[in-house]
Amino acid sequence: MNVTARSGDVDEAARILGTQAQRDVPLGPMTTYRVGGAAALYASPRTHDDLHRVAEACRVTGLPVLVVGRGSNLLVADEGFVGVAVTLASFEADHDVTVEPATSVVDAGGAVALPVLARRTVSWGLTGFEWAVGVPGSVGGGVKMNAGGHGSDMAASVLDIDLFDLERGDELTLPQAALGLRFRGSDIADHQLVLRARLGLRPGDREAGEREIDEIVRWRREHQPGGQNAGSVFVNPVPGEVPAGALIDRVGLRGMRLGTAHVSDKHANFIQADEGGRAADVLALIELVRARVADETGYRMRSEVRLVGFAGLEPEHQRGVGP
Repeated sequence: MNVTARSGDVDEAARILGTQAQRDVPLGPMTTYRVGGAAALYASPRTHDDLHRVAEACRVTGLPVLVVGRGSNLLVADEGFVGVAVTLASFEADHDVTVEPATSVVDAGGAVALPVLARRTVSWGLTGFEWAVGVPGSVGGGVKMNAGGHGSDMAASVLDIDLFDLERGDELTLPQAALGLRFRGSDIADHQLVLRARLGLRPGDREAGEREIDEIVRWRREHQPGGQNAGSVFVNPVPGEVPAGALIDRVGLRGMRLGTAHVSDKHANFIQADEGGRAADVLALIELVRARVADETGYRMRSEVRLVGFAGLEPEHQRGVGP
């Protein structure tokens, strides 16, 4: 999308959004890859009225919208994003967490970090959410992607969510059955903001929960790399049977470098970006790995990474089938 061609739309959206919007805000530092360009507009709604203004700005101008949580699955193009990036970081009550002891139901804001929520639920003597301590995302992003690990996922506990639709400009509560939760995906659209989620957990032993969290943290430190990455790049083609990392190892790509990006030496399903690197290099390496695995094993792997600002690539990038 050409910035110059849409400058009038950006100006009009900025007028509608008023003081809640900033221009040309770098998005790369808000992602775990830490590469990529800026958003034409960056909106930080604080109230429901602000959300309605975001909806109006997008409806009037036709600019695309991007919901930015903790950035753990985003790769932003070096050219940036010609649209409205929206964060819930300043939204009222969106960091709150409450629990109903009688039912073990936890009500969490969409901006709450999953590792924080995992530790808090254990501190309340609840079990069923320890797995999330190793997932560097937010509740809202976790629901949208049906985040998971260590034998569980969001679908195992989500009861319902409060969602704001930026196309329709309204808020609704949806039960889990309406979310289309599946392995690392859902039917929640890009223009829909998860404001809150209710989780159904179980009474548990606090000390046992703390030991489980410590073990998950230890395992991740031993088996997964730190640095600039978005976690696992590819969905396991056959969950529990055919790991993506094993396929990448099979074709000899562990450690492979392309420009400012390389396949991790520690875990082949992680692609690392260099400090000051280029998003184009990360994407090129993702596509090279996908092509090599497809050619040599027959598996066309689906990526977990959300592309931002790469025109026309997202559908193919997210497509994948077995051999």
